Amino acid sequence: MGNNVVRALRGVDTSIDPGEFVAIMGPSGSGKSTFMNMVGALDTPTSGRLEIAGRNIAELDSDQLSALRNQTLGFVFQQFMLLPRTDAVDNVQLPLMYTRMNAAEKDRRARAALERVGLAERMDHTPSQLSGGQQQRVAIARALVNDPSMILADEPTGALDTATAEDIMGLFGELNREGVTIVLVTHEEEIAAHARRKIRFRDGLIIEDSTEATA
Repeated sequence: MGNNVVRALRGVDTSIDPGEFVAIMGPSGSGKSTFMNMVGALDTPTSGRLEIAGRNIAELDSDQLSALRNQTLGFVFQQFMLLPRTDAVDNVQLPLMYTRMNAAEKDRRARAALERVGLAERMDHTPSQLSGGQQQRVAIARALVNDPSMILADEPTGALDTATAEDIMGLFGELNREGVTIVLVTHEEEIAAHARRKIRFRDGLIIEDSTEATA
């Protein structure tokens, strides 16, 4: 940034195992967004080593990184990021555009993903015909349609009321119990309480990494 060097992350050394449910927390500028961008293979570290699904991302070209994101990771955003004039099925099919799957199989998988998140009766509705919670469920179905091993969620409840947010977090809990790794950024303690592990950042450093004991 001009003559200024900003070290967004400094000496971070951690790992996330398959099946974990992790909340990433910290104030603005703490490094949590940079951390999530790297876990999502959107950014690459300027030093050190980052492995995703056993692959060193520094050794992958742009096409390989795109394939890794598409096949291994699912992304959920605060603002849903749905196409406004497109129904739920077609929104969910978007990640499948980059596969060689035929149209019938794309439709089948999209509908199965929507059923998985409880939207079997709303598949043909556009975002304007859905509530905020339903729109986020469509976004989660879109993240699931390629059967990713990990879902990255950036403030997934930030645009939702409290009751709907709890509903969405319950869905993340169900997916995690089915074996999907969940990593989410949140600044809300109530939302982070759904995760078994919490990683807190400050000034580019991990200041806390705690895991709740199982009952």
